[in-house]
Amino acid sequence: MKTIVLASNNVHKIEEFQRIMKDYKILSMRDVGFFDDIVEDGETLLENALIKAKTVSLFLKDKNMNYPVVSDDTGLFVPSIGGELGIYSARYAGDHDSRKNRDKLRSKINGKDPSAYFLCQIVYYLVDGDYFECSGRVDGKILDQEIGKKDFGYDCIFYSNELKKTFGEASKDEKNQVSHRGRAIVKLLNYLKQ
Repeated sequence: MKTIVLASNNVHKIEEFQRIMKDYKILSMRDVGFFDDIVEDGETLLENALIKAKTVSLFLKDKNMNYPVVSDDTGLFVPSIGGELGIYSARYAGDHDSRKNRDKLRSKINGKDPSAYFLCQIVYYLVDGDYFECSGRVDGKILDQEIGKKDFGYDCIFYSNELKKTFGEASKDEKNQVSHRGRAIVKLLNYLKQ
């Protein structure tokens, strides 16, 4: 079984990658002893994903662990408010506070078109510095009220056009079938099978 290091310690993200990439051993940064904070100061999702991938790859190289690294960056985009939130989605109202982020977003939309989409950019980074990148997108809209589980990001206010429900109401399997990250991971899997 091939080992891949995921440039994340986010439990939700790790579970999602492990569920979809069943034929691979997915290790987190914590699993390989990487505990530093990575400054994501890129201007795009791709730039931030590359920053994380390169940083973890250099760390692994120093430890003689020649594993490829998978990294992603995700953003929620609302065209009617100038494409916000983008790369600032996780810290839109401050420091990774989901409730405050949701409240700020709903007050900003306030009467404007609530159409929105999630975009996930994935980078598969090799030891020699070569990389493959792919993305996934899911369209929907932002609701005024929170419906479903409120424990993860914008899930309880993001209504998926395909599922006809919020991500907060969807099961993990339902969400994986249409989610931005799920779609990007499937593209990565197809690339790895070539």
